[in-house]
Amino acid sequence: MPPQLDPTYEKVPRRRHAIAWLLAFGILVNYFDRVNLSVAKEALNTSFGVSTAMFGILSSGYAWTYAILQVPSGLLLDRFGVKTIGRVSTFLWSVASFGASMAIGVPTFFVARLVLGVGEAPTFPANAKAIGYWFPKAERSLGTAIFDGAAKLGVGLGYPILGFLLYKFGWRWCFAATGFISLLFFALFTLYYRNPSEDPKLTDTEREFIARGGAQPEDKALAARGAPIGYLLGRKKVWGMCLGYASYNYTFYLLLFWLPTFISTALHTTPVRAAFLSSIPWILATASEMLIGGLLVDKLIESGWNGDRVRRVVLIVGTLMGIGLFGATMTSRIPIALVWISIAIGGLSAASAIGWSIPSLLAPKESVGTLGGILNTCNQMSALAAGMVTGFIVAHHSFAPAMGVAAVYLIIGVLGYIFLLGKIETLPEPGEAQQN
Repeated sequence: MPPQLDPTYEKVPRRRHAIAWLLAFGILVNYFDRVNLSVAKEALNTSFGVSTAMFGILSSGYAWTYAILQVPSGLLLDRFGVKTIGRVSTFLWSVASFGASMAIGVPTFFVARLVLGVGEAPTFPANAKAIGYWFPKAERSLGTAIFDGAAKLGVGLGYPILGFLLYKFGWRWCFAATGFISLLFFALFTLYYRNPSEDPKLTDTEREFIARGGAQPEDKALAARGAPIGYLLGRKKVWGMCLGYASYNYTFYLLLFWLPTFISTALHTTPVRAAFLSSIPWILATASEMLIGGLLVDKLIESGWNGDRVRRVVLIVGTLMGIGLFGATMTSRIPIALVWISIAIGGLSAASAIGWSIPSLLAPKESVGTLGGILNTCNQMSALAAGMVTGFIVAHHSFAPAMGVAAVYLIIGVLGYIFLLGKIETLPEPGEAQQN
C-alpha cells in the first residue's frame, strides 16, 4: 500500500529525516574541503611558490587516496557499520583540515591532503548504506537528495564564504574554518547517529513503518561476510549503474574544477566576479535535486506510480539534460551561458539523487557499502579524468571540444542505464542468483 493511502502515515514521526539532514551536514563540510584548495590557489603560490603544475599535484593527492580507498571503505562499512567507520573517518578529516592550515611547506600540505582523502573516502558509501537502513523504498529518493544535494550547496556556498575568509583573514583560516566545522560534525555524528535498531529516539511506529516499507534489514551475522566483490562485479546491472553515474560525475567535476575559469576566460569577466557567478548554477542545482529528484519522485511513487519507471525516467532524462552544457560554449553573453549551465547541472542533479539511491535499492543484504564503494571508485576515476582531459583540451583548443567530450560521455552513460542497468530491483542473494 502506498504510504499516503495508509491511514497511519501522517502520524509517523520523522526521525529518519533528522538522520538524513545530519548526513547532509557532513557532505556540506566535505565540499567545503574540496573547494577551499581552489579558493586558496593564488595565496598558496604567494606563501609556498606553488606553480600551476605543483597545484595539480596537490589536488591529486586528495583525489587519489579518496579514489583508491572507495572499495576498501565499502567493505569496512559492511563489516563494522556506519557508526564506527563514520566516527573514525570524520575525526581523520578534521585532523587533515587543521594540518593543512598549519602546513609549513608543500610537503606537509600534501600530506594533509592525502589524509583528507583517506578520511573522506567512506562518506558517500556510508550515507548510501545509512539511507538504506533508515528510509523505506518509496522515500529513498528524498533521503538521498537531502544528503547528495548538500554537495551542490557546498560548492555554491563554499566559493563566496571561503573567498570572504581568504580576503579577510588569509588562506590558513580557510582550512582552519573547515577544521572547526568538521569537529562540530564529528561531535554531532558521535552523539546522534545510530542505526535504527540502536536508536533510542526511534519510535516503534516509525521503526515498523521503515521496515514495512522495504528498508534494508540489519543483519549482523550476514554483515560478517556480505556479498563478494566478484559476485557484484559479475552483474551487468552493477556495470550499468557505474557507467551511467560515472558519466554524470565526469561532468560534475568538469564544472567543479573549471567553471570559474570558463566564465572568466571564455565569457570575459574578472576572476572574482566569475567565482560569485559560478555559485548561481550550484544553488539552482541544489533546489533541482531536492524538489525533483527527491520530493517529486517520492510523491509520484507514494501516489501509486510505478517506482522503477519514475526513477528511470528522471535518471535518463536528467542525465541527457547535461548535454545542454555544450550550449554555454555557443554564446558570449553571461546570462545565456548561465541559463544553459543551470539547465545542464539542474538535470544532472535531479538524476544524481536517483543515482546514489541505486546502491541501496540494488544491493543484496548488508552489501550497500561495498556496492557504494564500487560505484564511487568509478565516479572518482571519471573525476580525475575530467580534470586532466579538460585541462589538456582547453590548453590546446578551447572549452567547446571539452564540453563536447562530456556530452558524448553522458550519451554513453544513458545507454548504460538503458541496456545494462535496466529495471532497478534488488539483486538476488549470492548462491541463489541466476545471471541476469
